[in-house]
Amino acid sequence: MDIASRNHVTVTGNPQGPTVVLAHGFGCDQNMWRLTVPALVDDYRVVLFDYVGSGRSDASAFSEERYASLDGYARDVAEVCEALGLRDAVFVGHSVSAMIGVLAAGLAPERIGALVMVAPSPRYIDDEGYRGGFSAEDIDELLASLEANYLGWSAAMAPVIMGNADRPELGDELRNSFCATDPDMARVFARTTFLSDSRDDLKGVSVPTLVLECTQDVIAPREVGAFVHQAIPGSTLVTLDATGHCPHLSAPEATNQAIVDFLAGL
Repeated sequence: MDIASRNHVTVTGNPQGPTVVLAHGFGCDQNMWRLTVPALVDDYRVVLFDYVGSGRSDASAFSEERYASLDGYARDVAEVCEALGLRDAVFVGHSVSAMIGVLAAGLAPERIGALVMVAPSPRYIDDEGYRGGFSAEDIDELLASLEANYLGWSAAMAPVIMGNADRPELGDELRNSFCATDPDMARVFARTTFLSDSRDDLKGVSVPTLVLECTQDVIAPREVGAFVHQAIPGSTLVTLDATGHCPHLSAPEATNQAIVDFLAGL
């Protein structure tokens, strides 16, 4: 199978520059990075892609078995990097993609040389001594609601996830993105995302890592950012002056500046 068409890979920017891979979160696609790309294209080669089941990926490549764990998505990332011949790329992952990036860096260490984690969460469910932001019952309800009425769930949840109630167009964009995703494939990705526990994987990260958190984020509260930062040796934690779970859309200037500053220091 052609990996580039499977994941609708697009490459833009400076072909002579270091490579930055931008990876979207659940229910989204590469278009979610459109406000970040202009900040990178002069100096960096920028790679965008859609996970199978999202955006303009090849839906025929979807396998519930493969994508029932984050490892399946991480294998896709490693294959995209290999197909493009990438070495020491910087992987920028939003939300669940931050953890997919951790796994991909473990699978293909020569391909990924640094990580930027935008609003990451290694586990969404609270545990003893750990606050993920949700009880197990919360997540069960969320998944049951999503599976019963995906379009209704999208309309209700998108504004909550996005935050910024004073800018409803942001919530509308996220809702439209959710609604454009195949409900059956979204169900698998949602289960994989919200039931995952990648906390132990953080200890194995040995590449330079930037952790970006927002001042208010219902999906990944600040305790999570602190946990990720503490778990990854030598990582840098930046708290963006931003609310909601998608700062690359709600506060692109602050998000882009933090990413560019990190890249410049590598």
